[in-house]
Amino acid sequence: MVPMGKSALDYDSPASIRAFLEDNKLAMSRRFGQNFLVDRRMRERIIQVLDVEAGMRVWEIGPGLGAMTELILEKGALLTAFEIDYGFVRLLERLFSGYDDFSIVEGDMQKTWRTQTAQPDRIFGNLPYNVAFDIITDLLKGGCVPPRMVFTLQKEAARRMTARPGSKDYSAFSVLCASVCDMRILFDIGASAFWPQPRVTSSVVQIVPKDEPVPLDRRRDFFDFVRAAFSSRRKTLRNALYLWARTALPSLEEGEFETLLQKSLEQAGFGVDIRAEVLDPEELFLLYRTLMLAEE
Repeated sequence: MVPMGKSALDYDSPASIRAFLEDNKLAMSRRFGQNFLVDRRMRERIIQVLDVEAGMRVWEIGPGLGAMTELILEKGALLTAFEIDYGFVRLLERLFSGYDDFSIVEGDMQKTWRTQTAQPDRIFGNLPYNVAFDIITDLLKGGCVPPRMVFTLQKEAARRMTARPGSKDYSAFSVLCASVCDMRILFDIGASAFWPQPRVTSSVVQIVPKDEPVPLDRRRDFFDFVRAAFSSRRKTLRNALYLWARTALPSLEEGEFETLLQKSLEQAGFGVDIRAEVLDPEELFLLYRTLMLAEE
């Protein structure tokens, strides 16, 4: 099926996209990080690794003009698109009005995804750098972790997601992701595959849930603990966690917390001057649980 009104739009042609936007009195928005993937081979490659089957519920974040949307719908999936730009919402509603299995949710995805009554089987999207971390963290904290997610991100963001302990890219975000999911960079996409061309290389990242993730009821508090632990790379855990302890462990005096932390680190085989960036997610969660048991 050809989407209604799409005959004048060629997703592989920057000139066609530009003309289509002008005809519909729309402009690109830097605020929303809009770049169109005009390389059909790359679009098809992403759809292939997403591994969509007929009848699956798929969420697409930031569909733009629907180049990927069309490929998903052709597979017989039930597609829900989340789009923040009202102008694009209006166009998508018109372009895909002939599909019964297409729906669109207008607004900030972080504020709207919880309105969905059914969990998705797949989530994918090309995430702008300024919101990528927030969107992924929100999904993980909220327990929305389908069997597979595939995101296109700036290469720098992808490296931070998949970084290992002790590396320069290892951060609180690395721990948050790895405590819930297994992540893998599948391939890179050069700037020439997009229009307008960004100044950076992008990476496609696959995310699948761990067999034994951090429990959902502990996830938000553990994420707060991790952020505090990584609040300054120059600080030891002992210094970085003082402010966190005042909120999370209010019954402990400062001296009591220091004694508890030292004992917990020693039990785990770590020195008192250790820093968060050398500990893996499992070790950090073990330390978190040990400290929280003192409050319980």
